[in-house]
Amino acid sequence: MTEGLAAQILEHIRGSGLAIGTHITAQELAERFSVSRFPIGQALQLLATKGVLTHERNRGYFVSEAKDTSPETLGLVARDDTSDIYFRIAEDHLHGRLPDPASEAYLKETYGTTKAQLNTVLGRIAQEGWAERRPGYGWSFSPMLTTPESLEQTYRVRLALEPAALLEPGYHLDPETAARCREAELRLLYGAIETDSADALHERGVRFHEAIIGASGNPFFLEAVRRINRVRRLLSYRSMIDRKRYRQQCEEHLQILDLLERGKNEEASQALRRHLEHTIENLQEIRPILER
Repeated sequence: MTEGLAAQILEHIRGSGLAIGTHITAQELAERFSVSRFPIGQALQLLATKGVLTHERNRGYFVSEAKDTSPETLGLVARDDTSDIYFRIAEDHLHGRLPDPASEAYLKETYGTTKAQLNTVLGRIAQEGWAERRPGYGWSFSPMLTTPESLEQTYRVRLALEPAALLEPGYHLDPETAARCREAELRLLYGAIETDSADALHERGVRFHEAIIGASGNPFFLEAVRRINRVRRLLSYRSMIDRKRYRQQCEEHLQILDLLERGKNEEASQALRRHLEHTIENLQEIRPILER
């Protein structure tokens, strides 16, 4: 599990464009990957031995050099067993093949997991909002995000929220955050669109939108967008089978960044609105992928 988790952390660092010297906290990573801090600590130690991170006593871990490295070049497994189990459960849920409720004994036998693996996967699923533990018996899986219509609805909510966030009176996008976002987009345009995992692609999009919304200074905008991002993962992963549209998305992200850095928030808000509208239009083109 350590190598797989280390690979996921590395992809998170690269996909988010984190600059050298950025502080990496175990607590944030534990919440992001729905695991305890102990395996996170082991993965961070491994990345430190590989030169990706540096460790400073009593201060923690900092990004050293991850721009030109990958899980493969470091001899790490790109995804661990729990990721495979996660995607199998996700596909079965999307196809309506899971009983409701599903007992842990059923899930353990069906997917051939250990108790620890199943706890890790269910913890991640619960955090993303598409399953919850039933009192005294098993797990219930939400029907909310299993259709193309429901995914489009999440984008319509974002269309109402995100452009407005860029117009908040206290809006300020700091240069370091903008630089990280730009580096992540350029990295994709230079080839990572085709090579990054679905996890990494989804994470990069999430990080971009949460970064520019977080700069509004209004925590209610950011919390709403984060909740939406957690529950839309299922169909977002499937939509990544077709990656042709990602070049346009990257270019639109870069345009929005440029406008924000120049203080043209009204134009940036309009550009963000067009960007989300384009995404909704693209969902119609990939509908067969989402419905299969």
